[in-house]
Amino acid sequence: MWRRWAFLLVLCATGCAEFDKKPPEPAAEIAAEPAKPEALATTEPKFKNSTLKYLNNRKLKPQPTRPLNVRSKCSHRDAVGTATRLDLLVKEAEVKTFTAQVAIKGYGTCNFKLGDFEQAEKMPQALLRHKQEPGCLVRMWEQGDKVTIAFNSCPKSCERDAFSYLWPIMVEAKSGRCF
Repeated sequence: MWRRWAFLLVLCATGCAEFDKKPPEPAAEIAAEPAKPEALATTEPKFKNSTLKYLNNRKLKPQPTRPLNVRSKCSHRDAVGTATRLDLLVKEAEVKTFTAQVAIKGYGTCNFKLGDFEQAEKMPQALLRHKQEPGCLVRMWEQGDKVTIAFNSCPKSCERDAFSYLWPIMVEAKSGRCF
């Protein structure tokens, strides 16, 4: 009896298996044909990753590279109790004012001030490098109608283990509202 069940299980598994509809081309035939440069330039790339394949059909355009301009003086508290205060002014990709305080409930507070940083780059992202901690970076970039302020490797700017729970700050470019 168990042999019948095992046979039915194997039969069902082979019925669900997918087989290639087209056999793969031998490598000798592919190497024998010379590639035409014109044909390679005009054909669309074939994506192996299914995510890239679906993104190809969406007609996405790259974000234009332009100097960042944003002004924000805001405070925000999210649903879990993280309180953010931000004072930011960036004109033509030059950071004029930057003070950020993020209090993460139960973990501590992170403080960032422009005086502790020097601006390392303006384009394509405004990049601030900490004067005392060379690995600590603050990056600012435009993403649609929002500006992202992200913190990299800055645990000494935070109390206790707060940096492990620090997320980027998002700012609406037109209104200056942060969230």
